[in-house]
Amino acid sequence: MTDLSKTTSVHTGGKTDKSRSHSVSPFRIIMGKLVRDPLALTGLVIVSILVLAAVFAPVIAPQDPYDLAQLDIMDGRLAPGAESFTGMTYLLGTDDQGRDLFSAILYGLRTSILVGVASAAIALLIGAAVGLLSAYAGGRTDAFLMRVVDIQLSFPAILVALILLAVLGQGVDKIILALVVTQWAYYARTIRGSALVERKRAYVDAARSMALPDRRILFRHILPNCLAPLIVVATMRVAYAIMLEATLSFLGIGLPVTEPSLGLLVSNGFEYMLSGDYWISFFPGVALLILIVAINLIGDSLRDILNPRREG
Repeated sequence: MTDLSKTTSVHTGGKTDKSRSHSVSPFRIIMGKLVRDPLALTGLVIVSILVLAAVFAPVIAPQDPYDLAQLDIMDGRLAPGAESFTGMTYLLGTDDQGRDLFSAILYGLRTSILVGVASAAIALLIGAAVGLLSAYAGGRTDAFLMRVVDIQLSFPAILVALILLAVLGQGVDKIILALVVTQWAYYARTIRGSALVERKRAYVDAARSMALPDRRILFRHILPNCLAPLIVVATMRVAYAIMLEATLSFLGIGLPVTEPSLGLLVSNGFEYMLSGDYWISFFPGVALLILIVAINLIGDSLRDILNPRREG
């Protein structure tokens, strides 16, 4: 009797484990593999810390660097660790306007991450729709849409962004629009390649034989099977969007002074680099570098994990 109960419990446990393994979501599988990769885990931790620091910047930052009432021009260009006349210690020093660089970096992270994620998300939606439509429709529609994509990709992204911002002006919404215009074609090209393969699968023929609407076939059947390369590209393009925004802000045509980003902070201290006040540009530049490298570490690991030809 005891042996039977043990056998039953083991058998039941086996069935339970098997059912649990089937119920594990793809997201948990991917996250599990990311956590087991030391470089990807490092990137995840860094990005998480930076995102949390940006979200809670008003709580963490000892100063609102863009509240003129809190600034004192007499505190301008103080070295890291220096104290103000009021007794406040500036961990990373101050810029030429007396702003605490630590606080400015936290607020700059908010803008840079917002611009990068928002522009990549909108570009992904537009590019995915265009790529799916192009692959599914085929014929002249495919040829026309892909020629538009080719024309878009033939121009340097920074040149297109420069022209758009020269016409539209400065602002967060303007630079997000410029980054969307420069990025959507990458998503369209990526998802079209995957959708062309999926369109020939048996499940698509079965869905058509059931007279399902084309929209349902596209977004409920084909799109989920094209997400792997799209996730990898989206991760990489977020880092690229942050870098491009920083470049545009450094050139003085991205974001206005009232809406700072890391690129604008680097630009503010660039003229003082040779005069010994290196920290004004150095620390925002290091924060920008760490953010971009961490995102790329995650993207590289995702590319390996989601690669169907990769063994193991």
